[in-house]
Amino acid sequence: MSTTRHLRLQERIMQETAMILRELKDPRIGMCSVVRAEVSPDGEYARIYVSTLATGEAAEAAMKVLRRAAGFVRSRLGEALGTRKVPEIRFRLDESMRHSQRIDEILREIGPGDLQR
Repeated sequence: MSTTRHLRLQERIMQETAMILRELKDPRIGMCSVVRAEVSPDGEYARIYVSTLATGEAAEAAMKVLRRAAGFVRSRLGEALGTRKVPEIRFRLDESMRHSQRIDEILREIGPGDLQR
């Protein structure tokens, strides 16, 4: 698969998955966003990174629901993409926002005077 085609597939999977997740009615999911999708070079697997407003146990419960819904998402994705092969879906929790917030907190604790040394 060419690089351009691969990137387009990843983008399309990300967009379609975001729309499919809006259809899920389980309240444990809450507000979640698809951050990015990574498709393996052979197209067999897709890691879909999601971000949620929930933290701790609520975030884990949301991820559990998403992992259970992976088959449904994959079948709907197959309909939307219209491709011969649909990758197996694996949901992952995207921690980049929490990581950024933690770095921001640390920088505030240090203060501007400590950074100039």
